[in-house]
Amino acid sequence: MTLVSEKQAIVNRILNFSCVDGPGNRLVIFLQGCNFKCINCHNPYTINHCDHCGDCVAGCPTQALSINEQNKVVWDESLCTQCDQCLDVCPNSSSPKVKHYTVSDVLALIRKQHFFLSGITISGGEATMQLPFIVELFKAIKADQELRHLTCFIDSNGYLPETGWQRVLPYLDGAMIDLKSWQNETHQWLVGRDNHRVIQSIQMLAAAGKLHELRLLHIPGKSDLDQEVDAISRLINSLPNEVKIRLNAFQHHGVVGEALTWDKCSKDQMEAFHQTLQAKVSNPITLPSVYI
Repeated sequence: MTLVSEKQAIVNRILNFSCVDGPGNRLVIFLQGCNFKCINCHNPYTINHCDHCGDCVAGCPTQALSINEQNKVVWDESLCTQCDQCLDVCPNSSSPKVKHYTVSDVLALIRKQHFFLSGITISGGEATMQLPFIVELFKAIKADQELRHLTCFIDSNGYLPETGWQRVLPYLDGAMIDLKSWQNETHQWLVGRDNHRVIQSIQMLAAAGKLHELRLLHIPGKSDLDQEVDAISRLINSLPNEVKIRLNAFQHHGVVGEALTWDKCSKDQMEAFHQTLQAKVSNPITLPSVYI
C-alpha cells in the first residue's frame, strides 16, 4: 500500500493575529516564493528560495546560520536576534529563515487560538505558488467541526490561471488581488510579467462571488493607474458593489535598489487619485491610514 505524504509549505513567517489582511482578526501565513519580480517590492526576501550559496553564514553576528554536512544553510531560530543581516547580503532575493509546515502543523497552530480568530489568510511572496498546500489546508479547515467557522482567504497577485482558481474555489471564501498597472507594457516593466491574467482573475473571482478586495497601487510617475482612471473605473463598475477597493501608496519601507530613488506617494497625491476615482465608481474605497 502506498502512503501519500502530507502536503507541506515553505513558510517565511506567520502572524498569529492581524486586522489588515482580510475581514476580522486573522491568522496570516506568508509563504516563500513569488512569480513576480516587482521593482518596488517591499519584502524582496520572499521572492526566491534559498540556493544555499552560504553568503549569509559568515556575517551572522550570533552564529544562528551554519552549513550542514549536506552543504545546506541551516537556521537556528533559538540563536537568531532577527537583525536581518542575512536578508541584506543575500544575492538571491531570498531568506534562510524559513520553516516547513505540514497541513497538520498549521491546523494545530490554528486550533490553539481559533476562539480568537475570524479566519485564515494565506499571503506571500505569492501564495498561489504553493497551491496544493493551500487547497489541502482549506479543505481540512472546512471539514473540521471545530474550525469550519473560520473564513479562508488568499492574498494574491492574481497571476494564477483559471484552472488553478477552480481547484481552490470550493474551499475559498475570498481573495484580495493586487492590480499594479493598467497598461500591459507598464505592468511588464514593473513586475516582469503581463497583466492580462491578473485582470482575468479579477473578473473570474468576481463572477464566482469570491473577490473580496481589489487593491490598486499608486506610484507617482511610475505606475499608470492615476492616468487610466476611466479604464479602471470601467473594470470596477463591472464588479459587484460589495467588492472593496483599497488604494495602496508606494513608500520606501522594505524597498531596495532602483525604487529607493523614486518619489514616495504623498497623502495629497493619494487623495487626488481617490477623489477622481470615487467620482466614477460606487464601490467603497479605502485610503491608506499611514504614510511612512
